[in-house]
Amino acid sequence: MQTALITHADCLDHVTPEGHPERLARLEHVLHALAPLNLPQITAPLAAEDDVLRVHPASYLADLRRTAPKSGAAQIDADTWMSPGTLTAAFRAAGAVVRAVDMVLAGETGNAFCATRPPGHHAETDTAMGFCFIGNTALAAKYALDHHGLNRVAVVDFDVHHGNGTQDILWDEKRSLLVTSQQMPLWPGTGRADEAGAYDNILNIPLPPGSDGEDMKKAYSETAFPRLLAFDPDLIIISAGFDAHRDDPLAQLDWTTEDFAWITEQICAIAAKCCNGRVVSTLEGGYDLTALAAAAHAHVQELMKAAI
Repeated sequence: MQTALITHADCLDHVTPEGHPERLARLEHVLHALAPLNLPQITAPLAAEDDVLRVHPASYLADLRRTAPKSGAAQIDADTWMSPGTLTAAFRAAGAVVRAVDMVLAGETGNAFCATRPPGHHAETDTAMGFCFIGNTALAAKYALDHHGLNRVAVVDFDVHHGNGTQDILWDEKRSLLVTSQQMPLWPGTGRADEAGAYDNILNIPLPPGSDGEDMKKAYSETAFPRLLAFDPDLIIISAGFDAHRDDPLAQLDWTTEDFAWITEQICAIAAKCCNGRVVSTLEGGYDLTALAAAAHAHVQELMKAAI
């Protein structure tokens, strides 16, 4: 078995203003870093409307389409911009996770990494924000549960910013477990330990500024991993943000590239115990281009080891 790389050139057509941290160079650097791994590359399809409607109402999609510019740029909020190619890119990113779930559950690949943008974990049920438009990991979870009939799906989000959108969408989904670590305090301000979901199905792990890899390993080993094992998921989905890296300009955690390799290895080991190694990962944050490329490479290398 191999690790599938799912991507599409349309994801480079989401153009943000000059100086914006979520720029197309992010994806270019990730793909360049992964090229030596010679992964089988799968074309990300456009997500079907019905699949996106699993996590967002039709009125929200209609608002996005009305806002999308035919030229130039449209501003959603202080951080979130649309260009003429944004919606297509977002539907490719959503389609990538759907394709990844299909492939992994069919046994066509051991696991999968979706190298796409824009990211998704800040998109709430009816609100685009934080560079995000469609809740990709939440969509992957709902699709696996509803379309494929899985009983339990876990989402692990180690992006430095709290996945408020994934939490919002999965808040009352008792068939899911969301495990998310984030720097706190930090934008968007959510992710307190007492935000536990409607069915105690959300585990938030706030980490203070300056926390390093050893702090992360302790928190995950003592709290997150036992919860994942007890939940016994049929599939694990990863929101793979690499902005907890010590070199990232948007936050103040002190993780190294090796820390991202470690957490990926541990998640894959749990997947091997619970669900035949079935893991789908998708790119979220990471804004220092060199650190992002190195951490994504380390992450995918661990996925490859687990897929053997």
